[in-house]
Amino acid sequence: MEVRLIGVSKHFGSVAAVDHLTLEVRSGEFLALVGASGSGKTTLLRIVAGLERQDSGHIYIGDTLVNEVPVGKRNVQMIFQNYALWPHMKVFDEKEHTNVSFPLKIRHWTAEAIGPWAREIARRARLDEVLFDRRPDELSSGQRQRVAIARALTTSPTVFLMDEPLANLDPPTRVKVRGELKRVHQEAGATTIFVTHVMADAFALGDRIAFLREGRLVQVGNGDQIRNTPADDYVRDFLVS
Repeated sequence: MEVRLIGVSKHFGSVAAVDHLTLEVRSGEFLALVGASGSGKTTLLRIVAGLERQDSGHIYIGDTLVNEVPVGKRNVQMIFQNYALWPHMKVFDEKEHTNVSFPLKIRHWTAEAIGPWAREIARRARLDEVLFDRRPDELSSGQRQRVAIARALTTSPTVFLMDEPLANLDPPTRVKVRGELKRVHQEAGATTIFVTHVMADAFALGDRIAFLREGRLVQVGNGDQIRNTPADDYVRDFLVS
């Protein structure tokens, strides 16, 4: 599913977090969204997810205008920087409400249906079954991120929204999980919008890279286009940071 934003704006008081932004994310594309803190990256993700309501403009997922479609009905899933796992729940048990099974439980899946599907999802996310009985505080940061990936995969979303999902990982784990995110994206065939401020991540993952500054789109292009013809000093500064 392609994602199209047409003239989207969002204000918090007098501050324009997103300012008349128009952007098309192609079907099946992995788009890296780059910008300084406060540039509107996370707000834009939350608008696409339905967690924030834009003040103006239109959002299409595929051919469907989703302005009035509530969160949870857009067939998108978010993967957060802080993992957003339930601390009191185990990783997975088909009979209980757990971090991986919860999206299926609230959709009234039976334990018999949840078991095989969730185990297949865990395999895709490289989540070892020996971790199933653990709670988040018993997992490493990389393991927690794999749980978050598995949970996002359970509902077969058409769009993944990833908000700095590598930020809390040490360098070796970061590289490994980066590769796993790309593999999961390709296997799922979903459209992905990935927020980062780290250019190494953007170049490694993004089919294209979009730069935001103060809620406005500065430049969109593939890695070679960005490297060879940065739009302005703002983009150049990211390339050398």
